[in-house]
Amino acid sequence: MHEIAAWLDLRYFIGALDILLVSYLIYRILLMVKGTRALPMLAGLGVIVVVFVVSREIGLVTLNWILGNFLGSAILVIVVLFQDDLRRALIRVGLGPGLGNSNTSEHQHTIKEVAKAAAELSSRRLGALLVIKRDVGLEEYTEQAVKIDGVVSSELLISIFLPTSPIHDGAIILSGNRVLAAGAVLPLTFERSTSRSLGTRHRAGLGLSERSDALVVVVSEETGIISLIREGRITRDLNETTLYNALHRLTVARDELASNRGWRRFLRKSSSGSGAAVDEAASADVADSAAEQ
Repeated sequence: MHEIAAWLDLRYFIGALDILLVSYLIYRILLMVKGTRALPMLAGLGVIVVVFVVSREIGLVTLNWILGNFLGSAILVIVVLFQDDLRRALIRVGLGPGLGNSNTSEHQHTIKEVAKAAAELSSRRLGALLVIKRDVGLEEYTEQAVKIDGVVSSELLISIFLPTSPIHDGAIILSGNRVLAAGAVLPLTFERSTSRSLGTRHRAGLGLSERSDALVVVVSEETGIISLIREGRITRDLNETTLYNALHRLTVARDELASNRGWRRFLRKSSSGSGAAVDEAASADVADSAAEQ
């Protein structure tokens, strides 16, 4: 009798775990497609599934057969139509939370110089396209560009985008505190809904952000407007301060947060049996919060 009760308890536990995992999976999928063109498609697909089930229940044989064949090939259609959105979503899943990068100081230096250079280029109405590499590699773009391998400085960035420079039309790719390459050719966005007022630099920045987690800073040659692009989204009308703050939040603060979470999680797990160790970890959390404030 006890064995039967234990078996039933295990079944209930597995069933509850199954429901939780499926719910979490659906939640993560909705987060990944939020704000993309895939979201309306998922809503439409949900309507088709409902009609398919209803048609089967009330005996609409022909309609049910048509919808059944359509749903059978829906996965292939989704992959073909939304390959860029799926690629971006899988990149996010593959990267995970991580423990943060060790080059926080390098990022601090880079974003300061990038913001300074962007402001100067904006005031002089010089077009610019700067890419800040994060976790996803950009070798396919640096291989075809002009290798620089120099320390990031506002003076170097500005000089590359001067009209007299032979590589001023391409993009600069930065990694850590180094200028990897200049004159890089970036892929254009496939989004047809993109505003026609955006020039080639903005379209190239959007295209790269759809294929990687890189941050792209664009300075318009016509208007001098500074824009920041990430994950297929563009933020415009930035100045030196607002650009620096945005880049800091997306690089330095991001690395520090991921690193703190990772180490705190490790410390809590390793000290779960010791009350004193837990108190020390909590004190460290409070000290870190005070230091950040």
